[in-house]
Amino acid sequence: MAETTRSATKAAPARTTRRARGTKASGPTAAAAADAGAAREGAVNGAAPGGPAESAETLVAYYRQMLLIRRFEERAARAYTEAKIGGYCHLNLGEEATVVGLMAALRPTDYLFTNYREHGYALAKGISAERVMAELYGRSTGVSKGWGGSMHLFDAEARLLGGYGIVGGQVPLAAGAALAVSYKGGDEVVMCHMGDGTTAIGAFHESLNIAGLWDLPVVFVVINNGLGMGTTVEHSAAEPELYRRGAAYRMQSVRVDGTDVVAVRDAARVAVERARAESKPYLLETTSPRLKGHSVVDPARYRSKEEKEALKAADPLARMALELEEAGILSHDDRDRLDAEVTAEIDAAAAFADESPAPEVSTLFDYTYATPVPGELRRLPADPVFGSGGAR
Repeated sequence: MAETTRSATKAAPARTTRRARGTKASGPTAAAAADAGAAREGAVNGAAPGGPAESAETLVAYYRQMLLIRRFEERAARAYTEAKIGGYCHLNLGEEATVVGLMAALRPTDYLFTNYREHGYALAKGISAERVMAELYGRSTGVSKGWGGSMHLFDAEARLLGGYGIVGGQVPLAAGAALAVSYKGGDEVVMCHMGDGTTAIGAFHESLNIAGLWDLPVVFVVINNGLGMGTTVEHSAAEPELYRRGAAYRMQSVRVDGTDVVAVRDAARVAVERARAESKPYLLETTSPRLKGHSVVDPARYRSKEEKEALKAADPLARMALELEEAGILSHDDRDRLDAEVTAEIDAAAAFADESPAPEVSTLFDYTYATPVPGELRRLPADPVFGSGGAR
């Protein structure tokens, strides 16, 4: 951490009521309202419910994590245009506060399931930028040995259990993992994040139903960026306040401002601790803008000029930088030093990925099937991937 983080000693000032307006609750019991009220109170005061005010060091640490994700994703976008990254590539640009806030609420032993927009989650889960970037480049030093790519990051040690390219594919698996935790009598919590479009598919409703029926320790998080690819939530959902869907399964549910890292963390803590202490599922919705298109190749022409300008004003990184500066916690020069430090880390990660070898073709099936695949691997006709020297 930069010197500015270590030397900062004063607590942040009280949060404004803008944060309180970003949290809504839904549920069948008075406990739901109490939990939501606690999350609101914590968000207003910049503290965990019932806890002390945030230290400057904590806030700067959150800002640095958000900055790391931003610079990583910007570098990934550049690498994609340079043909260093293949397949699809979906970025967390604009969702940095949501990512960092959610991960701050988890213990290292808690499990995480994500969709294909997961680079930032891997970084915030403690996986090095080098290993994540190498995976995007398809290199053997990557977090999934180079065979997963952008959409399939996996690290059992960090308890990141994917990275799923199929919309909603992770949701029933997360419910299953929570069932395993419950069956074994553990105290781990499973968190499963998804996009707003996932709430329209059958697996979402089936998973929430079984989690509510069996009291599974799982927190479902809907990252609502307002768009399912290019279709607005208002045009695709009869009830656009997606957190309300938890009520159908008697599940406590909250919507929170996803551009506020402390508000997200506080709301997530309430959800996670309820799942841990009471083995009850929870539905959390964050309103988190997507600053760019659905993927790197999406020019987002469906957005008007006015909408694009509004997105700039909603940028969580710029917002937090301004708040820290106004609070006297992080000066402009301090931010420049942090930026240089983070940029150097990302440059090193890109260099590591560039220099890392591609995976050997002989390992193609090692992480695909539970049992060995009989027969000798053969080169496919007209397929340049398979050659005598391994994958290219």
